[in-house]
Amino acid sequence: MIRAVVFDVDFTLIQPGPMFRAEGYHAFCARHGIAVDPSLFQHAVAAAAPLLDGPEDSPYDAELFVEYTRRIIESMGGHGSGVDACAREIYAEWASNHHFELYDDVPAALEALAAADIRVGVISNSHRPLEAFLSHFDLEHVVSATVSSATHGLMKPHPSIFQAALQLLAVEPADSVMVGDHVRQDVEGALKVGMHAVLLHRGHQPHPDAGTLAAIGVPTIASLRELPTALNRLQPASR
Repeated sequence: MIRAVVFDVDFTLIQPGPMFRAEGYHAFCARHGIAVDPSLFQHAVAAAAPLLDGPEDSPYDAELFVEYTRRIIESMGGHGSGVDACAREIYAEWASNHHFELYDDVPAALEALAAADIRVGVISNSHRPLEAFLSHFDLEHVVSATVSSATHGLMKPHPSIFQAALQLLAVEPADSVMVGDHVRQDVEGALKVGMHAVLLHRGHQPHPDAGTLAAIGVPTIASLRELPTALNRLQPASR
């Protein structure tokens, strides 16, 4: 049966506040003398996203995330000698918990898992110190294990980062579930090591891969309020 649930962090448990939305990027850039168009932010993020989908054995590299941020700035129309310094400031600030907001469905979901004696872990590809993350959002009492790619050395979907979390949680892959918002990094990475997976898609439109994932036994949920039902659907396959 399911004995542990492991969560992604960014866009699964927390979301960026204004600092990392269009208005925040506009303010960062203005401080560096860079003119950008905030209306292009969503397009810029989507255009830069493929940069983070490198080879499975990609080591954690801060320069990758700096380049990702630089691409966003440039796609918003930013240019000039200050772009690199601005991108590095944004990258550094991403590690600060006070710039983020906990999704409102998170506390109850994690408390319910703990009450059911299901161990909880988190895995993150960011450089945010996870101990500080737990403390800031008062999650220390419900999360038993953390693995950050910045300290582990490799990023999801590399098998070793999932295996490290499972070792800390003292559970077998077949008795665990990975919950995250990214198909390749979270779902495919977990399945490759023998874990179950649940895709969390908080968007209002259906996820384009929902049907394909359902066919291989991966539920897609729109909120962590739906997690208990998803876990119940996975239980028979884990016995």
